[in-house]
Amino acid sequence: MLKTGPVWALGAMSGTSLDGVDAAMLLTDGKAIFEFGETAYQPYSDKDRQVISAAFGKWPGDAGVEAATELVEAIHAEVLSGFKKAELVGFHGQTLAHDPGGRGTHQAGDGQRLAELLNKPVVWDYRSSDVEMGGQGAPLAPFFHFACAKWIKADAPLVFLNLGGVGNVTWVDPSKSAPEEEGALLAFDTGPANAPINDLVAQRLGQDCDRDGQLAAQGVVDMALVRAFLKRGYFHQVPPKSLDRNKFGDLLQQVSGHSDADAVATLTAIAAASVGKGMEHCPVPPERVLVCGGGRHNRVLMALLAGVLKCPVLPVEEVGLDGDMLEAQAFAYLAVRVMRGLPTSAPMTTGVAAAVGGGKVGRPGNIT
Repeated sequence: MLKTGPVWALGAMSGTSLDGVDAAMLLTDGKAIFEFGETAYQPYSDKDRQVISAAFGKWPGDAGVEAATELVEAIHAEVLSGFKKAELVGFHGQTLAHDPGGRGTHQAGDGQRLAELLNKPVVWDYRSSDVEMGGQGAPLAPFFHFACAKWIKADAPLVFLNLGGVGNVTWVDPSKSAPEEEGALLAFDTGPANAPINDLVAQRLGQDCDRDGQLAAQGVVDMALVRAFLKRGYFHQVPPKSLDRNKFGDLLQQVSGHSDADAVATLTAIAAASVGKGMEHCPVPPERVLVCGGGRHNRVLMALLAGVLKCPVLPVEEVGLDGDMLEAQAFAYLAVRVMRGLPTSAPMTTGVAAAVGGGKVGRPGNIT
């Protein structure tokens, strides 16, 4: 059993941008944040990325999935074993396929196996129960964003914008008392963010990303392509809504005739324009937008967002948060909520019929 009161939970996240594994400690009771703890990061090698990306879009039993799963488990075990103080682990795994309303959602990695390796309880498979109850299964960080808004003592509605492989927003009303309360949150995926940019520079230049937006800064945006992209059906759907990483996989073909710089500039503009379009769904305009994820390091993307949005756009470091570790911290927070029977998603975060708690708990043989 998990002790009462605040506990040190360890969260891990491996996103669809495939940069690596983030791990972070959090002291929480599953409601409030009491303290942020140590962090670690293990980058993926080029070979690691190849193994995992070869399994994108695939389901259990498909070719390449077992190799990707074994790799994900091994790297997580290596990173997480260094946190001796952790009482509990929140393990997201690696999303390979996401099809709510269809085949479901698939995160590679077995939390029970990880529990045996770490000799600690591990909460995992966060998304399946939400999808089974009619939800999108994503995004899942919003309940933690609500706690972050309380921690920074926000006194007006604000937005957390995560720029990973896919972009997603959480609109938060910090005047509410709990994340599952009606009107407290609205969350959804905005569209592609880093994924198409990373894929393009990997294919053309053998690089893992457009570091600091250096290539985008040299290019000219194809505005006709940007405008055409925003006419796609997804942008007219009412949230909550979510995306698979490769939902817009045709984008690379769309810019195939462009120079490297122009192609990256156009993909970067699409990411910003997608966020701008999504912000139209906010119940009331936010006082500010706090940006986390790798995309906040892209100076061109941040400048474009500042031009599109009608409020300050700031990296979360401006309010004392860690933009590289926010999602890992989120899964530490959610792990404690799962163990205490608290909901982890709600109708306005994933579209699930009612507030629901997800997650399975893996326990090694000597922990009851």
